[in-house]
Amino acid sequence: MSRVRSTDAVLLLVAAVWGSSYLAAKTATSTLPVLLVLFVRYGIAAVACVALVAARRRTGRCTRDELRLGAVLGVTQAAVLVLETYGVAHTSAANAGLLISLTVVLTPLLDRTAGTAGLPARYFAATGLCLLAVGLLVSGSGFHSPRSGDLLILAAALVRAAHVALVGRLTARRSVRPLHLTAVQTVVGTVLFAVPAANALPALGRVDASGWAQLLYLALFCSVFAFLAQTWAVQRGSASRASLLLGTEPVWAVAVGIGMGGEHLTVLTALGAVLMVAGTYWGQAVERAHRTVVRAEEPRRDTVPATA
Repeated sequence: MSRVRSTDAVLLLVAAVWGSSYLAAKTATSTLPVLLVLFVRYGIAAVACVALVAARRRTGRCTRDELRLGAVLGVTQAAVLVLETYGVAHTSAANAGLLISLTVVLTPLLDRTAGTAGLPARYFAATGLCLLAVGLLVSGSGFHSPRSGDLLILAAALVRAAHVALVGRLTARRSVRPLHLTAVQTVVGTVLFAVPAANALPALGRVDASGWAQLLYLALFCSVFAFLAQTWAVQRGSASRASLLLGTEPVWAVAVGIGMGGEHLTVLTALGAVLMVAGTYWGQAVERAHRTVVRAEEPRRDTVPATA
């Protein structure tokens, strides 16, 4: 498997895991406070990441760059999750899936690294097709005026786009190891949610085996694996490309809803899934071709003599 395809496959797997996280998070927050769910999620993830770092002694301790960047990205990632989790708890999964998909459009607008030309109009046409697909995917649940949860998911989409772009910008041309960076992020998140969740800790005594399974899934798969894989993939590709592939998240959310939530696949949701895949790969091809052209032109610009 080529470098590009392997990176894309990992990003699609992350999208699938995050798509399934809506059901797990909504179920968990129906019995536990949102901040407690986030604290446990981050705490378990932090223990797992620190254990992995300790087990790999040959890689050494975290570098200054990893500590500094991990602290910044830990705050932005925590902001995404707190907005998203509160949003999912106070709105429908349909509206959440639609609004969070705005990340696909917002990321390219924020992913303007120095010396990089803007993406062509065809890319935004592809992301528009993805948005249309999401609209079809959620149309079966109906639409209504924005609620507080809808506004929180909208804010989460904006912060997530900024986070993805920031990962690409801060890790570019730096020797940053995804595992160490993720470990710092999860520790930062644990610290941030520790005090707000302290009063609700006794509620954990009432959590049954199913509830702990959901919390472990959110921590180990939706956090540790997903954070690691996202950072690794963005370092190998680009933030815009990663965002487009992660934009297939609603498709996976529908699949999980059908397979585990008892939902039914309608003609509109099936059409939306097809359009999402088509839009994703169209935009993927446009972005890849654009990056190739920009990279080919950079050496020429460097050789042009400066004018007086």
